[in-house]
Amino acid sequence: MRAREIPSLALDSYQRAARIILSNHLVTQTYPDRIALPLLRRWATELREDLLELFGYRLEVTETTARLFTVTDRLDPTAAARTGTDRTFDRHRYAYMALCLAALGRAGNQITLSELADHVAADATQIDGVELSTERAADRDAFVDAVGWLAARGAIALADGDAGGWAANPSAGEALYDIDRSVVVALFRPPRALQHLTSIRGLLAGPEVQAADEDGIVPDRPTDPRETARRVRRALVERPVVYADELDDDERLQLALPRTAADVEVLTGLAAERRAEGIALIDTSGRMSDLRFPSTGTVAQVALLLAGEMADRVLDPDASELVRVPAPQTRTAALIDALDGAIPAAGVFQGLAEAPSDDPTSDPGSGPEPALFPLVDDAWIAAAVAELVRRFGRTFAAQWQADHDGLREQAVALLDKQRLVRRAEGGVLVLPALARYRGVVVNVRDRVSQPELFTDDAELADPSEPIEK
Repeated sequence: MRAREIPSLALDSYQRAARIILSNHLVTQTYPDRIALPLLRRWATELREDLLELFGYRLEVTETTARLFTVTDRLDPTAAARTGTDRTFDRHRYAYMALCLAALGRAGNQITLSELADHVAADATQIDGVELSTERAADRDAFVDAVGWLAARGAIALADGDAGGWAANPSAGEALYDIDRSVVVALFRPPRALQHLTSIRGLLAGPEVQAADEDGIVPDRPTDPRETARRVRRALVERPVVYADELDDDERLQLALPRTAADVEVLTGLAAERRAEGIALIDTSGRMSDLRFPSTGTVAQVALLLAGEMADRVLDPDASELVRVPAPQTRTAALIDALDGAIPAAGVFQGLAEAPSDDPTSDPGSGPEPALFPLVDDAWIAAAVAELVRRFGRTFAAQWQADHDGLREQAVALLDKQRLVRRAEGGVLVLPALARYRGVVVNVRDRVSQPELFTDDAELADPSEPIEK
């Protein structure tokens, strides 16, 4: 491992480069910032070897881009593209983004927004269920969101005009973009020709790393310990928490080995927090995760407070014992079926199509009895959030002060995404990692009201006195 050979004075720089490419996968001259690409180019050789050895990832670095080709072990419905206003992409925005990439690949050095829209609209007519009408404001907004996503990553750069003006009135507004062809090419590099696939499973790691045995049968999981270790390390950098009960026997063994997490710590600079139930890599820099927690904002703060309340409820010796149930099986079959149902049959080359492999998210092999987790019911959560609103509601954003149900749903969804709780029928299951947030301390700081000027009773606040409650 090359990271262990780097001098201590330079190790921080190397670890920052590793965190950048692991969190972004595509780095350009402007994305995520202007210093990222020079840093990656400096450590390109060492990173290329370490990322391949530890994760099976392939790194390509050119003068204008750095692209990390990852290995996907399972589908993650939470890893969605987002707009500039942090809204999740829907199917229309994904479709427009894909069609934009196709159009940009055929264009010259520049293109106007209206010309790009015309190309996308023409291509969309050939796909069932996809349409772009510049007469509809919703279509224009979705199209501009897709264009903005590409512009943020440097595939196109605004040369003149304003996309917002075009979205508001296409006949009056316009925008001109420079096209960076190297970024366009780097953005879309699937591991297989999509026309050869009849199922999204063909893009997952299973078929790529497995070899058929002497009877021509592909096993469900690779038996190579090195590949098993890579799979566990991939989970460590891709999931907020890796729980041992979610792994099969071979993966649990690799997770328990100190070297598995230690190698990732050396590469990234993250700190591994070990518990009997699993491992979480803690990013104290806050620059590797796509979602910081704890964080600012009403939803994040309520989620943190709710986590503390849940932890106290589970540990309260005077309260009634909570029901303990196993976590629902992690299934992506429904998501796979939904994606497979959207594949246009006319676009598949049947003669070259690959047969879909077995579901790589099937139940793991033999192992210990499933773990049981305390179930906190929805009524208790609703009451807890209502109490938090009563106590601290005046500090919340205005939109949440009256929408208690929406605030509860968003807070629980955030905890679920962080793998601190798990949604279940009738409530949520409290997972072990939530215990690290027990004993949350609230510190509300009030502003000192300004004294009345030009009155005999006015007293100036002593600036050396702390403002606290």
